[in-house]
Amino acid sequence: MQKAKKQPDQQQIASDFDKITQDYEKQINDALSFGGNEHQFYIDVKRDHLIRIAEKEFGSTDKLHVLDLGCGIGGYHAGLEGRFEELHGAEISERSIEVARKKYPFVHYAHFEGEHLPYPDDRFDIVFAICVMHHVPPAEWDGFVQEMYRVIKPGGLGLIFEHNPYNPATQYIVRSCEIDKDAVLLRPRHLRAMFRNAGFKDAETRTLLSVPPKGKFLQGLDELLGHLPFGAQYSLVAHK
Repeated sequence: MQKAKKQPDQQQIASDFDKITQDYEKQINDALSFGGNEHQFYIDVKRDHLIRIAEKEFGSTDKLHVLDLGCGIGGYHAGLEGRFEELHGAEISERSIEVARKKYPFVHYAHFEGEHLPYPDDRFDIVFAICVMHHVPPAEWDGFVQEMYRVIKPGGLGLIFEHNPYNPATQYIVRSCEIDKDAVLLRPRHLRAMFRNAGFKDAETRTLLSVPPKGKFLQGLDELLGHLPFGAQYSLVAHK
């Protein structure tokens, strides 16, 4: 019988990301090259999706306090300047935080050790984590979601973007990317259950990137196809 692969702990993950900070974009673009779109395209899609969800839930977003949990080098932050009253980023890789602070001085960055977020209860209107949880050791998934719940205000939102484990192209990309060598993909049903168990209400998932949403027509089509399991990634939205 083949021995199960040992999962790294949060300290090892932080060390790994410290080492690849400078080559992060190149490694991802190399893995995505067969699809014809670079990483920035997928960043734009998910960032725009995040903004649409925030506007749908809150109307005006300029008074919101928002946390990007597992923000890395701040890849999503360039397009979020001025969107919220406060934008925070929390990350276990200290080197990534150093890089992000230099590029995006309008964001409030904080390092955390991977277990307890350095914020009080009920601090944020929205906490989002984009393609982060598959890097978190599975034994710590429940704690990750519970910390999200703790720092979200009553009536606020928890928002997750993750790779769709049922999409063959996504599986290929994850296998091809050195950054994802220890990734464990989360099934949408499992993720919904974790959020419900943490106390969230109305945890719903929808796929995205069933088609490349270039332009309003394809964007609308991609949203229409969101109830089908075909998209390369999926989002979860839940209310506290």
